[in-house]
Parts: sequence; C-alpha cells; structure tokens
Amino acid sequence: MFCLFPYLPFIFPQIRSLSSLCFTNKYVERERERVFEIIVVVTMPSELTQEERSELTQSISEFHTYHLGPGSCSSLHAQRIHAPPEIVWSVVRQFDKPQTYKHFIKSCSVEKAFEMRVGCTRDVIVISGLPANTSTERLDVLDDERRVTGFSIIGGEHRLRNYKSVTTVHRFERERRVWTVVLESYVVDMPEGNSEDDTRMFADTVVKLNLQKLATVTEAMARNAGDGRGSRVT
Repeated sequence: MFCLFPYLPFIFPQIRSLSSLCFTNKYVERERERVFEIIVVVTMPSELTQEERSELTQSISEFHTYHLGPGSCSSLHAQRIHAPPEIVWSVVRQFDKPQTYKHFIKSCSVEKAFEMRVGCTRDVIVISGLPANTSTERLDVLDDERRVTGFSIIGGEHRLRNYKSVTTVHRFERERRVWTVVLESYVVDMPEGNSEDDTRMFADTVVKLNLQKLATVTEAMARNAGDGRGSRVT
C-alpha cells in the first residue's frame, strides 16, 4: 500500500504559508448551491482581502467550483503578486515551459511540431525524491482574453490520478496601483491507502510553492521592466 505522507518532509521546509479548500463527497447535486456558499463565504483563501474576495466570487463560481465524486478532493489557493497581470499571464500561459515557475520539474518536452492550443500535451520529468517520475499533461483551456488556463494529467508514473487544475489571473487597480491575484484550484482522486488530508496536504504544498515562485519570478520581471511593486497608472 502506497502512502504520500513519508514524502511530505521533503517539501515542507520550503513552505511559508499554506491555505486550502476541500469539499467532501457527502454533497450531492441538490446541495451544490449550498456547497458554493461554503466555498466563497467560509473557505475562500485567507490571503485575500475582503475587497478581493468580493471581486473574485464570480470567477470562483465559474472556474474553480467542482462537483466531486466519491474518493476525490479539491483545493483552492490564491497568490497576490505585485506585478501587472500582463506580465504574470505571459508566464502562466506558457504550457511548454512550466519549469519557469514550478518547482520539482527536472525537464519538460513537447513534440517537435508543437502548437500551444487546447489538446496539446507535454511530458514532464519530476526530480527525484517525490512519489512520481514522469507526468503526461494535456492543455484543457487557454483563454488569453480572460486569462484562464488549465490542464489535466493523462499519463505517466505518478500517484495523482485524474488530476485537473485551473489557473486564473486577475487584475486589481486601486489608487493608481495595479497588482495581480492568481487563483489556482485542482481536483484529484485520492490514491488507495491515503486519506483525504494526506492527499490534499501533498498537493496543496506543491501548488503553494509554485505560486510563491511565480510571484518571485514575475515581480522580478516587473522590476526589470520599471514597474516596481505594482504598476503605477500614469
């Protein structure tokens, strides 16, 4: 019986903060309205201000709400980034270069005639020390206008079965300052022999670390472009 728990110390030292969202399979179709209320009112990521939460409610409803089946769990994370959304999106949308901001990736390859469009795939090799070796992933959505992207894991040697993720990039502007909030959610089956908490703890840690690295990378890009901590509107 395989367990994710022994691998958690490998990545825990890198954690600065962790927030998560989980829905259990006790909810059925007739309760979906009540489930959504719990999502946006009770368990919205704590990193967000009340104002940000209010503006993001519709996007969470549209892109980050899942109807879970038995044996699956879900989580939602947020990252505030002091860089314009155009810069952040330019990194997030690069399906063929996830290692730009994602930890634990040794390499990523795509086919020679690669075109970044819905349905294209990438083959990821994971660094040693994690309960995975390779991952084949498919691009499910890429909307440049609304800044939405998402992928599914469709093959490889790993334990995250039926893993699907959606990432959205959101612009905020107050008092001539522009910043970005990135939301990333996922749904995944729990591996046999693992609890819901174990599964989410592992996946949440990886997602959170990736979002933190995304902030570091794009804020540096913004500084190099002369935008500083958030872009000032002129």
